[in-house]
Amino acid sequence: MSAPAVFFDRDGTLMEEVHYCGDPQKVRLYEGVPAGLRRLKEAGFRAFIVTNQSGIGRGLISEAQYRAVQTELISRIGEGLIDGSYFCPDAPGIGSTRRKPEPGMLFEAAAEHDIDLAGSYMIGDKAADIQCGRRAGTKTILVLTGYGPDQDCTADFRAPNVAQAIETVLGPRT
Repeated sequence: MSAPAVFFDRDGTLMEEVHYCGDPQKVRLYEGVPAGLRRLKEAGFRAFIVTNQSGIGRGLISEAQYRAVQTELISRIGEGLIDGSYFCPDAPGIGSTRRKPEPGMLFEAAAEHDIDLAGSYMIGDKAADIQCGRRAGTKTILVLTGYGPDQDCTADFRAPNVAQAIETVLGPRT
């Protein structure tokens, strides 16, 4: 049976935006991330990170640096709270079905993990995240962290931060 999921952008959504972050020491989680992810898991959602990492394709960071940052992020989030991570190293302008706003990473995760995209959400701080979610058939939430305040896009919901976005996904308490 397909399960719903929440797809999260990484930089500017789960962790503070650091321009082409290649240093694990610069990983700073936004407040409420582990607790929110735990609540999502308890409610039956799966959680995935989908992130463009054009710094790799541009030669600004290595894949090893990306992986070191990702390992630190997952460590700070806590074991078992992220079901999978997908990244696209392609620079802009390269024909890619995986680079957001294209939905390839969401389709990959859905196929590999039996995800119900119509019952899922994409949360991010950029218009490309919102477009990606729409193209994949998910609901979308723009967070107003990272680049969020400067984005001109039509998301299903807006939230001041990822903790509040997770509250939107979980809905009103009964």
